[in-house]
Amino acid sequence: MCGVSGGADSMALVVLAVAAGCEVTAVHVDHGLRTGSETEADRVRSVAERLGAAFRAETVVVETGPNLEARARSARHAVLGPDAALGHTTDDRAETMIVNLLRGAGPDGLASIRPGFRHPILSLRRSDTERVCEIEGIEPFFDPSNADPLFVRNRIRHEVLPLLADIAGRDLVPILDRQADVFASIADYLKSEAAELDPTDTRALREVPDVVARVALREWLRTGTEERHPPDAATIDRVMAVVRGDVIATELGGNRRVERTAGKLRIVTTPKG
Repeated sequence: MCGVSGGADSMALVVLAVAAGCEVTAVHVDHGLRTGSETEADRVRSVAERLGAAFRAETVVVETGPNLEARARSARHAVLGPDAALGHTTDDRAETMIVNLLRGAGPDGLASIRPGFRHPILSLRRSDTERVCEIEGIEPFFDPSNADPLFVRNRIRHEVLPLLADIAGRDLVPILDRQADVFASIADYLKSEAAELDPTDTRALREVPDVVARVALREWLRTGTEERHPPDAATIDRVMAVVRGDVIATELGGNRRVERTAGKLRIVTTPKG
């Protein structure tokens, strides 16, 4: 199954999956955020049928408001499930790395999008997917929201990366891609070390290197929540203050707080309002 928006990346994903002999179902998710968005599904259906792939259309409801991009993505991923192939490219990986850097992410976030079955064309550039569509005579859909400077990712794509490339005098996407691999190795090592710890034991957390303690706390705090992104560096800083005994509790947001009692940490849900 392939998630297909109708853009060049996801259209190329279907082309390449069919060419590789895979049994492909192209799934288009309509968020209903644009007038006439239903025509995008028709275009994906037409291409899928021409290529010999199955097609399925899904519709989700995403209310307008703050964090629209993230909420739309979460709704889309919920429909597609964890096994759908997605059309992310090396350019997406570089952009995501910078987005996560701005969020204060640790090594796991800076590893960005990980290679694997879910991202089979991650080694391709955006120009490659556009060329695939051109060769196949496919006219991909351009989502106007991808040019909207309201979204952080768009400013990184259209402003930050071109500026950095101009300053460096070279294309930085391959460099960021390699650095993401380095951060992935670091993150995996730190996770293996952190897995040996009881993240609620403040003494154990103080006896290991600070970076290992922070990873253990990050994994613990995201367990049992619906948050797609792990806690940011500022949140971990506050919890580390509780670990050291500088304070006895700290707020996490979302009506949750971490408290310390008799050398143990616990997460407490606080009443709303």
